[in-house]
Amino acid sequence: MASEKADFTQRHSAPVERPGLAQGVVHTLEVGGPRSGPVVFGLAVGAHINVHNGHYWNAMAYHGSGYRDEKRTLERWWSVSTREDWQDTQERLLSAGMVSNVWEFVLQLRRSMALDFAGPIDVDHWRQAAANVVRRRTEAATEPCRTADGVTQGRTVSAAELEGQVTGVQRLIGRIARYEARFRADGLLPEGGFVQSLEAWDYGRASGMARWGLAARLCSLQEAEAAVVRAGRLVQLNYRSWENFSAAYVLGRCLHFDEEEFGEWYQTALATHRALTGDPAGPWRTLPWT
Repeated sequence: MASEKADFTQRHSAPVERPGLAQGVVHTLEVGGPRSGPVVFGLAVGAHINVHNGHYWNAMAYHGSGYRDEKRTLERWWSVSTREDWQDTQERLLSAGMVSNVWEFVLQLRRSMALDFAGPIDVDHWRQAAANVVRRRTEAATEPCRTADGVTQGRTVSAAELEGQVTGVQRLIGRIARYEARFRADGLLPEGGFVQSLEAWDYGRASGMARWGLAARLCSLQEAEAAVVRAGRLVQLNYRSWENFSAAYVLGRCLHFDEEEFGEWYQTALATHRALTGDPAGPWRTLPWT
């Protein structure tokens, strides 16, 4: 009896292979999937997600793991359970409203400095400039201001709170600089390259959200396609190439999840980037940027 129990436990505790397509591989739907036009470009914007998850990158009428599982996944990860939730989340992603304002602040500051100094910006210089801006903004916020309702008192910020904000911003700059150095070493960025904006993190997820909403029956096919097309146009307007977009997307993913461990969140994103940039038949090698 004991031997039978041990045998049963050994056979049924073995890892179960995940059914479906292999993860981390570019899978193209040859029949029924769009291959050109604005919809397919928008679907390619979401390819990071779908290649990583082992789904067809160009399947607009995507059903994932089935209606119930898709509903549960949206509720668990996004708190989206109604059509109104989906519409709100979709619009926030397409407006780059979920990307941290602090992330964008430090990257925009570096872009402005690079234009002013016509060249690369030293990290210490970047940190000091960020500290100066945070302090000036905080001082300005404490001043009374005149509004239609009269004079409004400014917000009082303690010295400890101000220094905490400065320290947080400077720590973030260090994290970004270290990620970019690793990106250059791993081929995510060219030598001397850097990320200009992290809006890609929202646009890539917006393409995914359109498909998830359709799978969960929270929107129509026409609405999902419109969201995907809009995501594609925003990426074309804000980035110069698939590689440029991908580096920004990966940095957003890492800042959100990875905590500078360069662990699974980074390694899987790097593998997906390499799959998409290296597959000669994949969307990032066959779709023109403009």
